[in-house]
Amino acid sequence: MRHLTPVPDPKPPPKLAEREEAKPRIAELERWATVLRIDCVRMLAVAKSGHLDSSLSAADIVAALYYRVLRHDPENPEWPARDRFVLCKGHAAPIQYAALAQHGYFPLEELMGLRQIGAQLQGHPDMRRTPGIEVSTGSLGQGLSMCVGIGLALRLDGLAETAHVFGVLSDGDCQEGQTWEAATAAVHFGVPNITAIVDYNHLQTDGTTEEVMDIRDVRAKFEAFGWDAVEIDGHDMGQVVEALERSRTLRKPAAIVAQTKKGKGVSAMEGRFGFHGKAAVSPEFAADALEELMATLEEQTKALHEEGGGES
Repeated sequence: MRHLTPVPDPKPPPKLAEREEAKPRIAELERWATVLRIDCVRMLAVAKSGHLDSSLSAADIVAALYYRVLRHDPENPEWPARDRFVLCKGHAAPIQYAALAQHGYFPLEELMGLRQIGAQLQGHPDMRRTPGIEVSTGSLGQGLSMCVGIGLALRLDGLAETAHVFGVLSDGDCQEGQTWEAATAAVHFGVPNITAIVDYNHLQTDGTTEEVMDIRDVRAKFEAFGWDAVEIDGHDMGQVVEALERSRTLRKPAAIVAQTKKGKGVSAMEGRFGFHGKAAVSPEFAADALEELMATLEEQTKALHEEGGGES
């Protein structure tokens, strides 16, 4: 079971000043996304339940946010001018927990307490238990409303010009009417400091989104509601970073529809139906997944070393 023990990354994440002044390179972010995926597999193998496939599909987005885009400070987590991150698809909590632990919000060892009685890492994010969680989430459809509310609160506090709100939604969120009420409210009340990122992986518990409740062209929907909306490859780190950084320069709500694959990074799970919310991470599955991810990490680390830091 040693392979399920969390391992500190020998290349620690950049501190706030480093993220702002010398932004991590694309190749570095890709490597960190692999680190987060490894943590997720380890967590779910110990917990024996949870949503690994949904966590893996969002890994590139979360890595880009926490390692480069978000203005956050683990040494001062209540910093008023910080950006706010809302994991609207709260069932993918492991990927956020991995990012928080790697940045020092709590010890890495606590990742192995996922979904355990008495531990602080619940199956969905809990702002009362876990450092770095801005708001408790989990009920699909409510997250974007929370983002809009936070944006309005930042305006009242005089922080709207410095603090940005980023929310990661699932395609399941976009099947809920409340999401589109929030989209209307963001424009109506003029909340410019908000970015909604849709992790559009097309798979749900009962089938594909097209079969369960077809949401069709999500980018066009957001645009029709008055948002600036773009569609990207959610696993192309260059596109992810460009879209995120552009979004915070706009003077209107921004939507990024990221086309992704569930289980990204683990070939036995990638883009496949039947894993969502099931105890699918057996010891054998975890060992194979970790072997594959560790090989990817080794290649990425070697490439960075040979290139002297990677590409910009």
